[in-house]
Amino acid sequence: MVDIALTIVTLLAIVVAVSATASRFSVSGPLLLMAVGIVGSFLSFVPDVKLTPELVLVGLLPPLLYAASIRTSLIDFKANRRPIALHSVGLVLFTTAGVGLLVWAMLDVPLAVGFALGAVVAPPDAVAATAIARRVGLPRRVVTILEGESLVNDATAIVTVRTSIAAISGTVTAWQVGLGFVVSAAGGVLIGLVVAFVVTKIRQRIEDNVTDVAVSLLTPWIAYLPAEAIHINGIDSQPSGVLAVVVAGILLGHRSPLIQSGSSRLFEQTNWATISYVLENTVFLLIGLQVRAIVNNLDQSSLSAMRITTACAAVLAAVIVLRIVWVFPATFVPRLIPRIAAADPRPPASTTFMVAWTGMRGVVTLAAVFLLPANTPEREVLVLMAFVVTVGTLLIQGLTIPLLVRILKVPGPDEHEDHLQEATVYQSVTDAGMFYLDNDVEGTVPDDVMHRLRERASDRTNAVWERLGGVETPSAQYSSLRARMLDREREELLRIRDLGTVDQAVLTRVMNALDVEEAILDRLSEGETTSGRETDLLAPGDPEAACEHLKAACAYPAPSTPTGCEECLRDGEDWVHLRLCMECGHVGCCDSSVGKHMSGHFEETGHPVMRSFEPGEAWRWCFVDKASG
Repeated sequence: MVDIALTIVTLLAIVVAVSATASRFSVSGPLLLMAVGIVGSFLSFVPDVKLTPELVLVGLLPPLLYAASIRTSLIDFKANRRPIALHSVGLVLFTTAGVGLLVWAMLDVPLAVGFALGAVVAPPDAVAATAIARRVGLPRRVVTILEGESLVNDATAIVTVRTSIAAISGTVTAWQVGLGFVVSAAGGVLIGLVVAFVVTKIRQRIEDNVTDVAVSLLTPWIAYLPAEAIHINGIDSQPSGVLAVVVAGILLGHRSPLIQSGSSRLFEQTNWATISYVLENTVFLLIGLQVRAIVNNLDQSSLSAMRITTACAAVLAAVIVLRIVWVFPATFVPRLIPRIAAADPRPPASTTFMVAWTGMRGVVTLAAVFLLPANTPEREVLVLMAFVVTVGTLLIQGLTIPLLVRILKVPGPDEHEDHLQEATVYQSVTDAGMFYLDNDVEGTVPDDVMHRLRERASDRTNAVWERLGGVETPSAQYSSLRARMLDREREELLRIRDLGTVDQAVLTRVMNALDVEEAILDRLSEGETTSGRETDLLAPGDPEAACEHLKAACAYPAPSTPTGCEECLRDGEDWVHLRLCMECGHVGCCDSSVGKHMSGHFEETGHPVMRSFEPGEAWRWCFVDKASG
């Protein structure tokens, strides 16, 4: 027991140390962990750590899938269901067939064995894909498609592997294969829906945050284990535990604002972030640690080293090429249908290529290959092939993605557009809160309380609008100074604690209050810049369709005072950002400025639409309909 505990602690310590080092020097953590694992596997004092199917499919896969699922937007998943389905089902089967035929031809093994390996290496890994895609800043839709594909394709691959294994030892008819897929998909979805419904009802009645999060931690296995325990002998199939976890996770994540308190959600996010960090990084270390055992087992094969090497290289190349061959037609052919083309414009070829290139394999591939029976022909070579595909795709694709993003000039998420969308949303929710104050609260509380409520809501919204400019804003200055104040306040709290004159429960409540305020300070996100833009910043969506004022205000008027806010210039005041009236050309300052002169101009003249007068920004705002365009 002590040896096992020491091994686990050592693995976790290595994971944390290597991940921290990778972050410090801006290198890929997964790739560095895998390299450390490969080196460690050949050191005599490093114990053998075997990746068994049970460890991966039951111990690691459910929590990893669930952690990714609860972060996945149901709305985005539905909006991208066509590419997700084409990749997670169609591409897996296409890759299975292509690799299966190649292995059958090169190794002289039964075709069912080739298909089994094809299914093993077919599914890209959710951890590998999203870890690298997010780090290099790929477009959000690309990340959404990769995440959705990776969440679902494991189910397709595992069903295909099991079907191929059954075919190796016997005969499987076409109707059994088809019915098996139906049972797996329908059963997994049904179990996921039931688990989501039951867990929702339970969590709605839980008021304690710790208990609520404990239920959340149990949920992936509550969904996975029943699905895997059900077995239908007639067609040798069972519901997909992977799909059950994914469906339950996506639905519970979507419903979390309705079934959890804000503090419980924060608590849950922190716990799952920690679990994901540990498990995701441990996976890559474990992959590397398998190398020595895999190489040693090759002695059991009668094939020559040259033939094995050629076959491994061919399978790796096939996996990469088959994905590219599939992704481009799957992306562009459906858009030949006018209805689809109108609703979903054709993406740039560079973005499509990045979807095709981001197909790294991971731990599921290694786990699935160990499902092959011990008497499978050339099993040790098949295991090596799975490892070569896993490591090869991680190295070849994982290392080249950042370079390709720069060469192809693939646009990543635009922080300025994010700020504009965030500001628009904040404005809408703040207006809803103000409406409540005006209609349900006005006259029932003292004026100073009403003023404080209004100022708090307005300051929060204005702080986001301020981010659209390229200068240090009052909100950023406030956040920085308030953070330093909190440091001093915490120092005084610790001094009082050391005196031993105040009860620990009281000190804990004060410390928690300081911590919460620090967490919600409106700081500029790490890594954000205030650089200019090559194109004008436009408002998201098409709100003009619902606002006649925005439709009419298209002509750009000549600014009355091009050098700044007319009133601020007159009175000798400073402004934060500038706005331009689209009707008369009056230049006024924003609501974060002291004078709020553009809002005052609207109240005085009734001119409904203003435009940002900041460089690189072309978004407009209608004061009447409270809409951006």
